[in-house]
Amino acid sequence: MKHLEDFEKVMSRLEEVLALEKSAIHRDSAIKRFELCFELCWKQIKIYARHQGIECNSPRSCFKTAFQLGLIDYDETWLKMIDDRNLTAHIYKEDYAEGVYLRLPNYIGLFKELLLHLKEEE
Repeated sequence: MKHLEDFEKVMSRLEEVLALEKSAIHRDSAIKRFELCFELCWKQIKIYARHQGIECNSPRSCFKTAFQLGLIDYDETWLKMIDDRNLTAHIYKEDYAEGVYLRLPNYIGLFKELLLHLKEEE
């Protein structure tokens, strides 16, 4: 599936920037790459759910559906991820950017687990 390849590519780019020495530029780049990953993530769930005959039209509803379909485990971190994405996409605050940056490695772990399950389902 082309969408899965895109999701995996963006996730690799996020990992790539996180491996670099921390700087304001690298942090901001990582956050933007996270936002891309997030968008591809929930939209991939939406596509998968539609193939299962289920509609979900927002990140929150898609993550709930992914849990119900067994694609992801219940983890409050998914909900925090939604909040982080909404705040980074719409409001910029330096101290908040720092907190999001520190959570990105945890988010990559969740993205990887989801990607693995989606690939198994292909």
